[in-house]
Amino acid sequence: MMQKLQRFGGAMFTPVLLFAFSGIVLAITIMLNNPQIVGSIADEGTTWNSILTILENGAWTVFNQMELLFVIGIALGLAKTANARAVMEAVVVYLTFNYFLSGILEFFGPTFGVDFTQEVGSTSGMKLIAGIKTLDTGIIGAILISSITVWLHNKYFEKKLPEWLGIFQGSTYIVILGYFMMIPIAVVVAWVWPIIQSGIGSLQGFLASSGTLGVWFYHLFERALIPTGLHHFIYTPFMFGPAVVEDGIVKYWMGNLGDFAQSTESLKTLFPAGGFGLYGNSKMFAAPGIALAIYFTAKKEKRKKVAALLIPATLTAILAGITEPLEFTFLFVAPVLFAVHAVLAATLSAVLYTFGVVGDMGGGLIEIMSKNWIPLFGNHWNVYVTQIVIGLIFTGIYFFVFRFLILKFNFATPGREKDEKEVKLYRKKDYQEKQKGRDKKDEVAATVVENSYREKAEIFLHALGGIDNIETINNCATRLRISVKDPTLVMPDSDFREGGAHGVVRNNKGIQIIVGLSVPQVREEFEKLKNEE
Repeated sequence: MMQKLQRFGGAMFTPVLLFAFSGIVLAITIMLNNPQIVGSIADEGTTWNSILTILENGAWTVFNQMELLFVIGIALGLAKTANARAVMEAVVVYLTFNYFLSGILEFFGPTFGVDFTQEVGSTSGMKLIAGIKTLDTGIIGAILISSITVWLHNKYFEKKLPEWLGIFQGSTYIVILGYFMMIPIAVVVAWVWPIIQSGIGSLQGFLASSGTLGVWFYHLFERALIPTGLHHFIYTPFMFGPAVVEDGIVKYWMGNLGDFAQSTESLKTLFPAGGFGLYGNSKMFAAPGIALAIYFTAKKEKRKKVAALLIPATLTAILAGITEPLEFTFLFVAPVLFAVHAVLAATLSAVLYTFGVVGDMGGGLIEIMSKNWIPLFGNHWNVYVTQIVIGLIFTGIYFFVFRFLILKFNFATPGREKDEKEVKLYRKKDYQEKQKGRDKKDEVAATVVENSYREKAEIFLHALGGIDNIETINNCATRLRISVKDPTLVMPDSDFREGGAHGVVRNNKGIQIIVGLSVPQVREEFEKLKNEE
């Protein structure tokens, strides 16, 4: 079950990768189209205003089509075969579901307590999805319908029909099954979802008023679940779903960024739900404190090598908000340090919120600057000065706490290992030698190509027990998620580290390799190797 949840969480993260760029572009265009910032050149009706508005509209694409992106992401990530066809099937079935739901509410709305004549948006509970006026089920509905479609795809896509029905095989068969399944599902959703919407409204009010304690617990769980890969289930409903605000924190923040920039009221008053969007601060301010603690507790003769390991991982965390390479550097040798990290990260967010810091700060420095500091600095500079001061204080706290614990309990963090054996990366020659003695078929699959991603994929593939031991392949932002047939064939973590992995998470047949930001390219090479079998 844990393996399935991890794979599902990774699939949910697929569309999330698109939001950072769009959010940055939105923030820049909104800022440059604000007369208070750039002057009269941005007044309504000017050429500048028109061009920036066009650019801003384009950047809204992923936010306005969020449901479809999650439909695609789930299908892409969970389909065991023919992923592209699964995506097409999921989109068609999801649209069919919404057409059914729209028709049911149009003709029988009062039966379900829904006034279909209301305008979309606001408190009506209605939304236009791909031009269809329907209930606003948000990403929850998208994930549900896409998951059902993928289940049908994995179970029936390869089913052989009688010859005279051959035209209905494959994707057509899945869409046919989906069509008939969506009728009762649409009826159930029409009956149940308005009740759920009412409950979500109450939940939003409760969480928004939960104050510092609610913010602390939310950020604690978000950080603590990173090793399991289940943290996506914590932040997705808040950042992209309706947990605390309609359409999620990310879209709401960007939609009101211009108004926030012009207002002199405190940001906490304007958007109290923004306290749940502060987890990027632990990426930006914790990383240097942790890295310095590991560096200064390393043996002096090893510090240069430790610095070479820590500097890129720390910069990745600070600038891009990808913390796993750094976190997994110490997680497996000292899990207690990660527990301390989760508590400190939650405390940092809670303290920031107490002092009035809110916003969409889920990424690293680049994202936080473009979506918060730069567009809002004019009227809210004091908030961000406070944020930086508190953040730097916590950088110091992280350094002293981690340094104390590493020395007190003699944790074998990088540079403190008892084993003096030099760790080296695989060379092409080493890998080729390991392949000697295999049959010709395996030699073809293991051919070394002048491609660093290919080399990583080949090393990881070998460590996973070979092509024949691979069942499914998936990835999220930094992890390669593999389901193997026989976990006893998977080699020790050291074999994966020789390919550049930052760590390995094992859960029976589910293996997560912490690759870093190059994971999409490594997965692509993995797929090629598998197809060459």
